[in-house]
Amino acid sequence: MSGAIRPGERLTPEVANAEALDVSRSAYREAVQVLTAKGLVESRTKAGTRVLPRNRWNLLDPDVLAWAFSGEPDAAFIRDLFELRAIVEPAAARLAAARREKDDIKALRDALAGMRRHTLATEAGRAADRDFHDALLRATHNDALITLSASVGAAVNWTTQFKQRTRALPRDPVPDHARVSDAIAAGDPDGAEAAMRTLVDLALEDTRNAMEN
Repeated sequence: MSGAIRPGERLTPEVANAEALDVSRSAYREAVQVLTAKGLVESRTKAGTRVLPRNRWNLLDPDVLAWAFSGEPDAAFIRDLFELRAIVEPAAARLAAARREKDDIKALRDALAGMRRHTLATEAGRAADRDFHDALLRATHNDALITLSASVGAAVNWTTQFKQRTRALPRDPVPDHARVSDAIAAGDPDGAEAAMRTLVDLALEDTRNAMEN
């Protein structure tokens, strides 16, 4: 993820890498299998293991997202994540406002209460934030959108942590979430979509400011 080994380059042979990392060969093979499953590398007999082009990587896999933010994330990658959210989440909020049921409204409000109680400076608060975005996607009652829940939640979590790496959040994002929740509960598709778009836009602005400082 850091680019130390570039797409097309071959990894050091198994025996040497296992020794360098002080792990068993079987553990190393299992790790390579995980990377293969996530589209980062490809292993071929006699050809060894090579890093695949970035467009083959499963960038929305929660583990891959965590690895991307374990160091200094690429600015273009952060832009890509927010562009994805800007495409998916406002439209999802519109659907949620039209299709939400009582349980969906409760899930959104419970998550919002957790965010207020714990704040996003804590893991508990960030977990509640993930629950909010999960509840929003579930409220669409669209199974294809719901499958994006883990990826969207991971993107929200890691960008929120990234924004706080050197200082506190510049503003409280809970009111932005409350406006989305209120519009969905009121069955207002236009209001829910607009509120969600504003939430994503402000989150991107905060992230850009964090990258500049």
